[in-house]
Amino acid sequence: MDSASRSARLARSTALHERARALVSAYEKEAPAPESLDSLACDLARFQAESIEGYARLCKARGVDPASLSRAEDIPAVPTDAFKLTRVATFEPEETRAVFRTSGTTQGKETRGEHAMRDPSTYDVAAVAFGRQWLVRDFARDGKKVPVVVLSPPPSIASDSSLVHMCAAFVEAFGTNPGAEATYVIDGEVIDLGGFDERVAGALTRNQPMLVLGTSFAFVHLLDALGDDTFPLPPGTRVMQTGGYKGKSREVPPEVLRRELARVFAIDERAILAEYGMTELSSQFYEKTLFEPESKKGVFAEPPWARVIPVDPETLVPVADGEIGIAKIIDTMNVDSAVAVLTQDRVRRVAEGGFEVLGRAPGAPPRGCSIAIDELLGREGTS
Repeated sequence: MDSASRSARLARSTALHERARALVSAYEKEAPAPESLDSLACDLARFQAESIEGYARLCKARGVDPASLSRAEDIPAVPTDAFKLTRVATFEPEETRAVFRTSGTTQGKETRGEHAMRDPSTYDVAAVAFGRQWLVRDFARDGKKVPVVVLSPPPSIASDSSLVHMCAAFVEAFGTNPGAEATYVIDGEVIDLGGFDERVAGALTRNQPMLVLGTSFAFVHLLDALGDDTFPLPPGTRVMQTGGYKGKSREVPPEVLRRELARVFAIDERAILAEYGMTELSSQFYEKTLFEPESKKGVFAEPPWARVIPVDPETLVPVADGEIGIAKIIDTMNVDSAVAVLTQDRVRRVAEGGFEVLGRAPGAPPRGCSIAIDELLGREGTS
């Protein structure tokens, strides 16, 4: 790519990042959105098709002309497994500012998907804005910050984890302890119970509620370490748990894990919130139970800059509201990668708004995902 073309592409990317952050800013100010999700998403799809050869192939194979797009639901989606097989980015490798990696197994080999970012500040502002809404809305309204404890290694050790990066952003935005390594209470895969106890004791002394962040497998390790003991947390504390197990611990059904955490921490089950997100996205989704008592567990809220569309696992056509499909996620914060991402998670829209997560599709990747990967990579399609 010559320097003039590169400069033009960079200018387009920068302008799209500004538009994405403008959606977040309007949300935070409770002001009208400067444009619709469909408008920005379709412009992002056009930019990505012009900048990523594989995505252009995918659009052509799907019979979609990016120039004619007007609805986000019509944008061809990149399967999450594609991030393990090829680079999904509009920019040159030397322009990379951050790379988040995931883990998984493809054809018997351990592989790590990579989500490269040229401007991670867009990820950060969106994550903080929506995390504030569903985790600490009441604290933020009063201008109050609280002690934060993260059941993960610190960013200095896990710099390529999008979850650790997000938690670090929350520590800075919501916490009384920004930048403190003691905030992170996992060393390797060992939980520092002494450090956790010290953080809790300090909050109890000052009568401060806490924000506790961690993965499901980390909380299972914590429960195993505590045994029958309890670990009461200060009143008003809330817990965010996210992610699966990936073979790192025994698996515990979500309702059992929630019940046990509520018992051990002596807090209401509705103050234990699940977060739904993934390395291939720049946006997150949250259960609403802390602030909406009528909301059911397992139902997630969407930010106005993202949309979850259940689609048929073979045809990838949206299913009717209330029906189950695999999640096609429109994420306008994914400016330089894939504005539409196709997952293997089973979801359905719910009447009260938002969507319900019903677990991963069993067995091999859905046929629609496999075909889309072949189309993106330019391989012979599957039958």
